[in-house]
Amino acid sequence: MDINAVNAARNYTSARPLTAPDPTTQGDGAFTQMAQDFLATMQRGEATANAAMTGGADPHSLVQALAQTELAIETAVTVRNKVVEAYQEILRMPV
Repeated sequence: MDINAVNAARNYTSARPLTAPDPTTQGDGAFTQMAQDFLATMQRGEATANAAMTGGADPHSLVQALAQTELAIETAVTVRNKVVEAYQEILRMPV
């Protein structure tokens, strides 16, 4: 079997598009869904707070929306901290 630079480059070029992300997918992953849920929770909390300031929402719904928003933010911060911790652990691994 003869392996030379031209054949290797040709094979690499033909295989390279297989590793590129597929633009037809809309991000069906769990992380994307989690980010969308976080954004929706933040928007609901903000809308409820605005409605409470103008007299359109009762105080109970405002407290409930703020509690949900606080929980979402704490969860996002915890996930971020775990990701940073894992990244730092990877950097400490010997090569």
